[in-house]
Amino acid sequence: MKLISLLVFVISVHYAIGLAVMSIDFGSEWMKIGIVSPGVPMEIALNKESKRKTPTVISFRDNVRTFGEDAQTVGIRFPKNSYQYLLELLGKSIDHPIVKKYQERFPYYEIVPDEERGTIKFKHDEETFYTPEELIAQLLFKAKEFAEQSAHQKIKECVITVPGYFNQVERKALLQAAKFADLKVLQLINDYMAVALNYGIFRAKDFNETAQYIMFYDMGAFSTTSTIVSLQNVKSKERGYVETHPQISVIGVGFDRTLGGLEIQIRLRDYLAKKFNEMKKTKNDVFKNPRSMAKLFKEAGRVKNVLSANNDHYAQVEGLLDEQDFRVQVTREDLENLLPDFFDRVKIPVEQALKTAGFSMDVISQVVLVGAGTRVPKVQEILREFVGQDLAKNLNTDEAAAMGAVYKAADLSSGFQVKKFITKDAVLFPVQVVFERESEGEIKQVKRTLFGPMNPYPQKKIITFNKHTNDFSFNVNYADLDYLPINEIKNLGDINLLEINVNGVTEAIKKNSGENVESKGIKAHFNMDDSGLLKLLSVEYVVEKTLTTNPEEEEGTFSKLGSTISKLFSGEEEKRPIEEEKPVHEEPPQEDKKNNTETPKNETETSKNITLKEEKESKPKIITLKESLKPTEKTLTIKNMTNTQIEASEAKLKKLNDIEKELTRRATALNNLESFVIDTQNKLYEDEYSQACTEEEKEKILKACTEASDWLYDEGSEADAETYEKKLSELKLLTRDLYIRVFEHKERPEAISALNNMLNGSRNFLDSARNLTKTNNPEKDVFTDVEIQTLEKIIVETEEWRDKELDEQGKIKKYEPVKLTVKMISEKMAALDREVKYLVNKIKLWKPKKVEKPVKEEKKDDGDEKKDEVVDDGETVESVEEEPQTEKTIEVEASKPAGSESEHTEL
Repeated sequence: MKLISLLVFVISVHYAIGLAVMSIDFGSEWMKIGIVSPGVPMEIALNKESKRKTPTVISFRDNVRTFGEDAQTVGIRFPKNSYQYLLELLGKSIDHPIVKKYQERFPYYEIVPDEERGTIKFKHDEETFYTPEELIAQLLFKAKEFAEQSAHQKIKECVITVPGYFNQVERKALLQAAKFADLKVLQLINDYMAVALNYGIFRAKDFNETAQYIMFYDMGAFSTTSTIVSLQNVKSKERGYVETHPQISVIGVGFDRTLGGLEIQIRLRDYLAKKFNEMKKTKNDVFKNPRSMAKLFKEAGRVKNVLSANNDHYAQVEGLLDEQDFRVQVTREDLENLLPDFFDRVKIPVEQALKTAGFSMDVISQVVLVGAGTRVPKVQEILREFVGQDLAKNLNTDEAAAMGAVYKAADLSSGFQVKKFITKDAVLFPVQVVFERESEGEIKQVKRTLFGPMNPYPQKKIITFNKHTNDFSFNVNYADLDYLPINEIKNLGDINLLEINVNGVTEAIKKNSGENVESKGIKAHFNMDDSGLLKLLSVEYVVEKTLTTNPEEEEGTFSKLGSTISKLFSGEEEKRPIEEEKPVHEEPPQEDKKNNTETPKNETETSKNITLKEEKESKPKIITLKESLKPTEKTLTIKNMTNTQIEASEAKLKKLNDIEKELTRRATALNNLESFVIDTQNKLYEDEYSQACTEEEKEKILKACTEASDWLYDEGSEADAETYEKKLSELKLLTRDLYIRVFEHKERPEAISALNNMLNGSRNFLDSARNLTKTNNPEKDVFTDVEIQTLEKIIVETEEWRDKELDEQGKIKKYEPVKLTVKMISEKMAALDREVKYLVNKIKLWKPKKVEKPVKEEKKDDGDEKKDEVVDDGETVESVEEEPQTEKTIEVEASKPAGSESEHTEL
């Protein structure tokens, strides 16, 4: 049974491998990881400190890489070596307003331009540089480790949250970072959509066909977003029948990229620094000391959180500068006085969201708070006054996005089936196509909107160029952004996205020209995918050809029509499949049916054939021809990483991962060796172990443990993992016999008890089996005498072996070699179990045999003819038939009457 259970477990684990998926709510300050694995519902993965969220901080010191809280500790002592608030730096140039703001806030970082791509990188030392993608990739890789440790299996697929205001470049940069982390991103989901999805999946029963409008106000560490969504049930017919599903649609968004908790913390940090300088405890300026400013930054974050629930609190730092301590009282009023312009901006995202949605607050049924920044009392007061209603706090502000994203991950993966929940996000930055066209001898610039503001996506769009007969180019740009504040337009960066050159136009037009050919223009196909990324799918020249088919072609297949077209364009290259459309016009038959009433049959058929031929010859066919063109794309914003750059980054990250693996291996080996030495030394003073070894053996083991302990705290403190592992192997070899003896003495009673239970059960089964053998009717005997004797023999032999071995084992000392092992007992049990199972399986398949009984014939006194006589069991000889076989089983302790044919009970 243990073997069967093990096999079932192995099969289950094999099936589960690779099914788990994860989500990463990667914020500027924290990251939260959600997981879904087989048999486990949505949950938050814990980090190594068993906490549900991890600071997005990575530090490097003495060839050691640390993450999270450990990295924060390193960052206080060595601020330049600790990197944080990295998300907003993705895909930005050195002169970007966000980068400049970052340098003002954290002046101890040395940020230099990446001349090849036009982005930035951190100068770690004279030889080492890190791009934001590389640093974020390492954090994502650590998130992957946390998820795998919680799910107990490898995880590859994920959904990552992203700020909804991220542009094309920023989204691509995050995807590149995920690729470096060996993650397959199923989708980038906007953080507010993830929050709304988490809100909706637990309230889907409250939805109906009437839309409910909810506003989510999310103030995080770096930015603030206000989003209006509609929630309702909609009907769909995707699977051929009408279904009703809940749906979330984003209809209005407002945001401020620099309005968040970090701004509060920075201002409080600077306030505390000024207070310390005013105390004149030292001549040095605290602002010029990076380590002191890092300490004040951490303390400012703590005080900020405390003041959210208290009116005043003391800020204090030991040895802030020149070994001088710092302590000052800060009130909530003091903090609010530092932020007048900050609080003025709190309501702007709400106004912007209402404007883009075309709504007033009257239609908003609820305003839900999200993000740690909304815990600030003044922020809540301003919001409550502006929206004119109470604020809802019924959402887990820390985990809502991660849980919504992991639900989407389970939906997108192939290993899970979840209730369908339709999500429709919206385009924040409208996209347009700009091209030049000659008109009346002048070159005019033409703009066509591709995706307007608040257009839902994913969605495909086609734009047609009708006037171009030669190769041309067009640009894809962000369109009118006047609805955004000036600072947000600057934060968006370059508004020019792509330059697309279309080649081969002249050749395609010439190749697809001729009679009855109508040009439908050059069509460019675009797609805005689930991740909000714009892609050019294809560009093609489209024409329509009008044909009149003959009877042979009409009766032919679609392939014949294709061959006719290929003849018309002889010498062409292979084209895309031809699309057949309905005839533009179809004329009715012109027969005069009155004149056909007396026409001979053969003449009638001939007339019909001629008429049918005329109909077919006059029936027009319109076919669509598509000639693929090969456009070339030129990126006008930040350049994508080249293959050489990608390979260099991958090699750099692999080296760091290998170093960390080796450090982890060394730490594990050291810990295992220390633990084994201490554990062995302690156990040798316990009776269970001391009785199982001789004094000489005990002294030898203690001596080896003492030498290993002394070595660890002397020259062995700097040894490598292999040396620790070798030392541990030597100690395990030395103590192997002792631990085996202890194990045998400890487990033997339980094994003997299991053997006794099996012997008792086998005896009971043997007694029941004998009842089914001595039935005085060979046809109804289940077992043979040999089978019964064999089982009895093995039972007797096992009992005799047990008694003998127990007697001999009892005569030897505990420190002497073991004579009766658990393995020997297990083998005897297995042999007995095999014999019993053989007989059990036989009874399951056994059926009583039916044989024809002899017919007794009698002559009656009156001289009548012979008749079929009815035998004593009620069966006539001629009507006996073999019954269908049915399984028979036996109960171990059954005591049914011998010869009973149907009274067998189930085992």
